[in-house]
Amino acid sequence: MAGKRKSRRGFGRVRKLPSGRFQARYPGPDGVLRPADRTFATTTDADRWLMRKRIEIEEGRWLDPAEGQTTVRDWSARWLAAVSPQLKHKTQASYRSLINSLINPALGDRELSSLRPITVTEWVGAMRTKGLSASRIRQAYRVLSQIMRSAVDNDMIPQTPCRGVRLPRMPQTEPHILTPLEASRIVKGATKPHDLLIALLAYAGLRVGEAFALRRVDIDVSGGFVLVDENLAEANGTLVFDTPKSHQKRLLRVGPSLAERLGRHLETLPGGDDALLFTTPGGKPLRYNQWRKAYFDPAVAAAGLTDVTPHDLRASHGTWVADRYGVMTAAHRLGHSNASVTTRHYARPLAGRDDQVAEAADSWLGGHEDDDGVPEGPVTRPRPAETQPRLATINRGERRSVEWSNGVP
Repeated sequence: MAGKRKSRRGFGRVRKLPSGRFQARYPGPDGVLRPADRTFATTTDADRWLMRKRIEIEEGRWLDPAEGQTTVRDWSARWLAAVSPQLKHKTQASYRSLINSLINPALGDRELSSLRPITVTEWVGAMRTKGLSASRIRQAYRVLSQIMRSAVDNDMIPQTPCRGVRLPRMPQTEPHILTPLEASRIVKGATKPHDLLIALLAYAGLRVGEAFALRRVDIDVSGGFVLVDENLAEANGTLVFDTPKSHQKRLLRVGPSLAERLGRHLETLPGGDDALLFTTPGGKPLRYNQWRKAYFDPAVAAAGLTDVTPHDLRASHGTWVADRYGVMTAAHRLGHSNASVTTRHYARPLAGRDDQVAEAADSWLGGHEDDDGVPEGPVTRPRPAETQPRLATINRGERRSVEWSNGVP
């Protein structure tokens, strides 16, 4: 009688467990024998699993299961340490706060490989149940998404669980767009020298932190230029000087009267080139909440206005410039690398413009030019080089050298 033939398996091993099920083990690329993540009812099922695992290894798709056992807490700490040198100080503090307060308490002890889209969906739902704002939830999700994407990129897990997750919608808020005269009333209602700071928000489009960080060396009174190359931000109660948002440094032209007033202020300013233009009475850098309560809100009230924020002045400036000089010029003034940011968050149609367009369109229909002299034939537009400023390389402490072509944007 012929004996039972022993199966020859070319890859891995299969053994029967006391339970009657079968365990499969396979050698990884490093030669270490590893067990399958589950047991099988038959040897055929185990062999099929081993075949798929062998193909993964041969095609370079194999991931070490031990890597996926790393906890979210450990990997998020390693990820944050790796990316922090490329982040602004305020962003670092924000990421750390979101990880410590929202990600780790709920998911920190979970293994990376155990997370699924439903896990993330439940986490988002729990934050909504607790009453967290849509903005806070979306910020936490974005950080977790970056952490998990990094785990995929480093072969810790095969795919991110942050996919197909529905996030709460952000409430639609519109900036309060003021007229230039309304903004002028706010400037006139402010105490000195904070009237100049407010004027820079409204008529140069600076961010509040950029205005707080202006120094004597940044002002070219004779040329009428302001160099925006720093931002003052508050992170966890600590004031930090850093580059402007998105690292967009820029040189701005201001009107002659504003430049002259800045010049008079510089004459009274103590200290050297690095002296801040605007400080507390004790000479300390300004903090947003304190400054707004002490100087900005009273100026708004003195102007007879309500519900105006410092950011509204920047949005108003972007709207005025975009309406008259185009979105690209507005984007330059506001320090945006992409004009879509300008149109999405800042520039808004001015009241009455749609009526003017309708009147002009009716004139065009009749074959006439409108009041602005829109020609009937092709329009010859200046090349970008003819209309954009050409700026020499600017370094702090060096003489500003600027050649401006074809007027002021």
